[in-house]
Amino acid sequence: MTTVSSPLTGRAIGLAAVPDPVFSGAMVGPGTAVDPVRERTEAVAPVDGIVVSLHPHAFVVVDSEGHGVLTHLGIDTVQLNGEGFELLAAKGDTVTRGQPVVRWDPAAVEEQGKSPVSPVIALEATAEALGDVREDGDVERGQTLFGWS
Repeated sequence: MTTVSSPLTGRAIGLAAVPDPVFSGAMVGPGTAVDPVRERTEAVAPVDGIVVSLHPHAFVVVDSEGHGVLTHLGIDTVQLNGEGFELLAAKGDTVTRGQPVVRWDPAAVEEQGKSPVSPVIALEATAEALGDVREDGDVERGQTLFGWS
């Protein structure tokens, strides 16, 4: 069982509320989303593992069970070309849950006309594999978002 924790402090809103059909339709995979607090912050690793993919706006950490968790910082943020994002880890790094991976400013993203809502996705998982998915309420960085069996 993999416990996936929140990479951000904010409000859990569930995938259905994400303003992007690819995420809201769970085409990337099941999971949930966090509407982050509007302040400069660090997105942290949601699980212990290896950073297998790292972009300014998104990263994937794969744990020892082979579960890959995608954290996507905002919607359409790839269009910002990394502006306002600072990488704090490197691809191939071994990270621990709660370790900072990317520093960014959700308020600045919003000022650029993008949504700072951040999906947290279980890659290559079925919806049935996830349990206790947080889809509402305030969530602190490091609190459990869902379990993955």
